[in-house]
Amino acid sequence: MNDVRLLQLSDMHLFGSPQGTLRGTQTLPALQHVLTAAAAHVHQADALLVTGDIANDDAGGYVHFRRLLQGIGRPVYCVPGNHDDPQALAAALPPPFQVGGLADLKDWRVVLLDSCVPHEAGGYLRAEELERLEQALRTAAERHVLIALHHHPVSMSSRWLDGIGLANAPEFFGVIDRYANVRAVVWGHVHQSFDQRRRGVRLLATPATCSQFLPGADEFRIDQRPPAYRRLLLRADGSLETEVVWVELLAGSVPAAHSA
Repeated sequence: MNDVRLLQLSDMHLFGSPQGTLRGTQTLPALQHVLTAAAAHVHQADALLVTGDIANDDAGGYVHFRRLLQGIGRPVYCVPGNHDDPQALAAALPPPFQVGGLADLKDWRVVLLDSCVPHEAGGYLRAEELERLEQALRTAAERHVLIALHHHPVSMSSRWLDGIGLANAPEFFGVIDRYANVRAVVWGHVHQSFDQRRRGVRLLATPATCSQFLPGADEFRIDQRPPAYRRLLLRADGSLETEVVWVELLAGSVPAAHSA
């Protein structure tokens, strides 16, 4: 079959300390629970896609991330988030990890963009990233294209979040709109699920593997939804199927997964 199966993880916020906690959640155990719940889906996937904030301003978190994923036998495609150090991230993750660039998988091309601005929560695609995107779209030949970045390029209907999104989203969409081969854009950063369409392109945000943000909130608020990951099935005809899988942490720390 020519279908491509991806499993997307986002916003792990790992610390060097295994007990590192963010907003009441120990982030490393949360990621471990997600990976346990997702084991069958990882086995089915052609690759993993990781959309940023792997570490939480602590390069020691990359050690845990590498340890957990380096033996899965699948490529792990990564983009940096605003809490990552892009240089430290790339240095810490040898193959099967790939930070940035692009990957061709059967009938699809995955483009990995760096939207990070040093010491800023919001994002921006530098001129060279936009040029790289355009080249990737122009040279994709007959392949369909999925674009991954960290920051959201559309409104999340959340005043505080929309103040730290992709600042030059019009330039980003200006590039995309010139090409008919873009099928989807996926991102992290927002710690919640999102699924809309724009000019036939699927726009998808994926929740965090730790704590979530309350959708639609004007001010910063935590949601009570559990950790999650996203499955993506990329069809040879350019269509895609996707689901978010929420991972409940039950008594005795045994994860149970359900889709939404």
